[in-house]
Amino acid sequence: MEKNIYTRRANYYETDMMGIVHHSNHIRYFEEARIFFMRNIGCDVMEMEQQGIIIPNVDAYARYHSPIRFDEEVDITVKLSKFTGAIMEFKYEAYLKTTGQLAATGHTQHCFVGSNFKPMSLKRKYPDYYEKLKANISV
Repeated sequence: MEKNIYTRRANYYETDMMGIVHHSNHIRYFEEARIFFMRNIGCDVMEMEQQGIIIPNVDAYARYHSPIRFDEEVDITVKLSKFTGAIMEFKYEAYLKTTGQLAATGHTQHCFVGSNFKPMSLKRKYPDYYEKLKANISV
């Protein structure tokens, strides 16, 4: 299993009256893929939160290319495209597993804050996490 490919099957309750996955669920799929990626590189989000690192989403975008229908599987590629220690940005591409057709693309941007919700520098406070993320940047 690759660290940057997350496979997801569309659930019935995620579809709309047209029988396709509702647009709002793509952002959820991206979030699942990001959490999967971060866990696989040694930056488990749950562990980070337990240590006082909160990673709010400050920007999210999705572009829809072809519909995903109930019970279809999608492979979502995740790339950490930008990382400064204070912010990070991920890019996503979702492909229908059976055909390889591009279903959606998007990005999310995040910052790091402490439990007081004030911005923090990951490099200064948590250098181990900083190094793991820095080592996984791909453009």
